[in-house]
Amino acid sequence: MTFLDSLLYMLNEMSPYILLGFLIAGVLHAFVSRETFARHLSGNNLPSVIKAALIGVPLPLCSCGVLPTAIAMRRNGASRAASSAFLISTPQTGVDSIAATWSLLGPAFAVLRPVAALVTAVAGGAAVGTTERGESSAETCSYAPDATDSRHSTFADKIIASLRYGFVDLVSSIGLWLTVGLIIAALITVYVPSDFFAILGNRPILSMILALLVAVPMYVCATGSIPIALSLMLKGLSPGTAFVLLMAGPAANFASFTLISREMGRRAATVYLGSIIAGAMAMGLAIDYFMPAHWFAIGQSEAMHGACHHEFNTFSTFCSAILASLLIYSLIRRFYNPQITYTDMTKEYIITGMNCPHCQNAVKKAIAGVDGVNTVEVDLQAGIATVDGRADHSAVIDAVHAAGFEAREK
Repeated sequence: MTFLDSLLYMLNEMSPYILLGFLIAGVLHAFVSRETFARHLSGNNLPSVIKAALIGVPLPLCSCGVLPTAIAMRRNGASRAASSAFLISTPQTGVDSIAATWSLLGPAFAVLRPVAALVTAVAGGAAVGTTERGESSAETCSYAPDATDSRHSTFADKIIASLRYGFVDLVSSIGLWLTVGLIIAALITVYVPSDFFAILGNRPILSMILALLVAVPMYVCATGSIPIALSLMLKGLSPGTAFVLLMAGPAANFASFTLISREMGRRAATVYLGSIIAGAMAMGLAIDYFMPAHWFAIGQSEAMHGACHHEFNTFSTFCSAILASLLIYSLIRRFYNPQITYTDMTKEYIITGMNCPHCQNAVKKAIAGVDGVNTVEVDLQAGIATVDGRADHSAVIDAVHAAGFEAREK
């Protein structure tokens, strides 16, 4: 099997489900306001933690894309406990990744992913809640919603906003990492010998620890981790180890840990990371030692069959063409920077904490809402915001901070 065959097979298997997930995500974004989430999450108690975890499970946000939303919720009155539960559950899974997991890894993985995300989020949020007891609710600062929080006046406006968010903004947010995940998976499938992981396949605990060492610092979205997990299983790793990668890879990275430490304290960030690691290990061991092996062998055998025969139907091929076009467009948007016209009112700001187009859009909309700003362009790669207008410089910096990032004049 060639690299191209492997890549096209995985793309064809995932594309219909991913497109459906993008559509559902857009509907959630346009029809449910972020303020509604925050109003129900102010309590430092188990019900608030459970609500936050349940809200986060279907949302297809990556581990850096979820940060501005969670920080905004926190600054709008959500407790540390609820915010942490949301941070833990959201990046682990989503409607898009659940559907894509079913398509490549089978129903057992697809069901266990949201269950594991919910359980670890509730446990982690409750643990963070113990660090918050006795603190005044006045500690949280007010939050001014950005442009993404405004409600659209008509049903047609909401439909347009749903499509734009699902198929433009969200694809831009995870498109690069989904592409990288597919490429890595295809490379593993084609070039790694079939018995390469055989020795680790007989030592699940060791393989899970190694998977954690790779997954925790690595950035990969929930959907992009699926083909990587599949290709590693095909090379001999246990289903439990693949599940550890599916949980830990999307849920944590160094950038998230640093930002959470700043916003919620080092203790809360440590509990957040520890709950993800403990939950991933516990679920991985449960899969390998206590759950029927045939639950996971079905998806694996189907993947092998498909990979060998790579029979593509018309609908899947059509969906793959659409998804590939969206991914190409998202990559162009990510790396193309329009020419900026500088005037004597132009100022540049160094922005720290941006990791994806979702972060980029949050910063841009926050600055655009400052009085006196005429135009603003945000360069994600350089970490520079170029602002034209007569806006007060401290107001620009405060707006960026309110969105969950740091800024200083260049």
